[in-house]
Amino acid sequence: MKELVANSTPLLEGTVIMAENQTAGKGQQQNGWHSEAGKNLTFSLLLFPSFLSAEHNFSLLSAISVGVVKPLQNILGDQVRIKWPNDIYYGKKKLGGILIENLLAKRSIKQSVIGIGININQETFPDYLPNPISMQQILNKNSVIKEVLSQICAGIEMAYLKLKAGKFEEIKQEYLQNLYGLGQQLPFETQTENFTGIISTVNLLGKLGIQRANEIEFYDLKEIRFIFKQS
Repeated sequence: MKELVANSTPLLEGTVIMAENQTAGKGQQQNGWHSEAGKNLTFSLLLFPSFLSAEHNFSLLSAISVGVVKPLQNILGDQVRIKWPNDIYYGKKKLGGILIENLLAKRSIKQSVIGIGININQETFPDYLPNPISMQQILNKNSVIKEVLSQICAGIEMAYLKLKAGKFEEIKQEYLQNLYGLGQQLPFETQTENFTGIISTVNLLGKLGIQRANEIEFYDLKEIRFIFKQS
């Protein structure tokens, strides 16, 4: 989509481009994304959130995450959660992910290209992916990809309009209510140690707040990793 935005006539806010086959997908920290042709939902969404200052970047991600997870909960149940900061999980397995690339103008977010991938009808995954899952594996049946797209876009629109109305605290609370592991004792890994802690909150900058003993410590994405036991 970035190439279309740069090279074509101006696109309208809310433009969605759906890919049949994601050949060059990437996630947070440039992690690769595998998608079998025609089996999954991979699309890009164009927004112009110029009403947001640059420091509200995580508010945008929170709104998009909530907008994606709620329709999926309607289909799959409450086990669908947001794994901080931008993955979509079913239980302890990765169902999808979100990547936002912003263009800033002065101190506001001029443009956002939002990439979203959801595993829909794929039945098997490469061994190098540690914990993938698809809707097909959960429901034991195929889903109509464009119907899932329509529901997710409607969910994103609702959350985005809340953001546009300045309901930042409401969006934050919805993000936290749907956050994987909130209030649970979980194992984590940093560059220097492994430890267990309780996910407590996420701050305005998107840092994860983990309670260790009687203190909450905040971690950026590159500073901490969840530890999952392989099933």
